[in-house]
Amino acid sequence: MTEFVLFILTPTYQLIRQAVINRNQIVCAYKGYERMVCPHAIGTTNGVPRVLVYQFAGSSESGLPPDGQWRCMDIPGMTQIRVQPGAWHTGNRHTRQQTCIKVVDLDITQT
Repeated sequence: MTEFVLFILTPTYQLIRQAVINRNQIVCAYKGYERMVCPHAIGTTNGVPRVLVYQFAGSSESGLPPDGQWRCMDIPGMTQIRVQPGAWHTGNRHTRQQTCIKVVDLDITQT
């Protein structure tokens, strides 16, 4: 649990966590692609801080369906992070429990 506490103290983690709470969009670079996402859950898996997002625009190596797609992102891999207000996007077929994050700090899909 000590590793988790260290991550939640970083400015990047706090920025993304606040975006989850406020249901703000995030624009960032991840694995070489610009992505526009709505963050739904944040926490850690095996000591790595992660965020479960719904990507609604931008690009990725595997492409993006027209309606968007759920993605699991390692926070240390996110760069050029910008939080902005905007329409909230979420998947309409998210019927199973998320497996992206093992130690959940905050999950708005459970509220």
